Amino acid sequence: MDKTTIWRIVRDERAALCDDLDSFSADEWGAPTACPGWSVHDVVAHLVDTAKTTRRSFVTGLTAARFDFDRQNEVGVRRERRADPRHTVEEFRRVLDRTTTPPANLATRLVEAIVHGEDIRRAVGRRGSYPVEAIVAALDYQLRTSVSMGGGKQRAAGLHVQATDADISRGDGPLVRGSALALLLSVSGRAVASDELSGEGVPQMTEGAASPG
Repeated sequence: MDKTTIWRIVRDERAALCDDLDSFSADEWGAPTACPGWSVHDVVAHLVDTAKTTRRSFVTGLTAARFDFDRQNEVGVRRERRADPRHTVEEFRRVLDRTTTPPANLATRLVEAIVHGEDIRRAVGRRGSYPVEAIVAALDYQLRTSVSMGGGKQRAAGLHVQATDADISRGDGPLVRGSALALLLSVSGRAVASDELSGEGVPQMTEGAASPG
């Protein structure tokens, strides 16, 4: 997927999420997500922060956080989280067109837009709709990338991962079958509904997956 297409999809997904967030209640903004310790509001603030991040600011921030990625993320959330969630959404809308990025493969922007979009929506019982080609590109990247770098390579190690709604089939071993979105979420360490995946490899793929709460 080329650079222009990636940024168009990211921009569209940011806008779609902002539109959804406009209807969230106060309770929904405080709902726990699959990101440990983060509410819906926290994840939105994180998306604002990463949209503003440049290669230089990422390195500067990581150094200040003593090379602790979690600490760096927490600082970013505190910086961008407004007292009123509506103001956080306003700030999110201001960065819809930003194409700055940390020093990482651009596929990570698709992973972030889709996985965090679902972190937010699923925390309040909703689901998103995403371009299948974007999900496939994000899934392919996660399957090739180490967990330590935010991917899911080790979670899928020794498994045959096969999408039911897209042309992607990777690996050998016990089968894990489901929609490309369910596979992306699972390989990214998120819990999915019991009917979203099938195959003898599911217990291995989903071991230790993070559920909201």
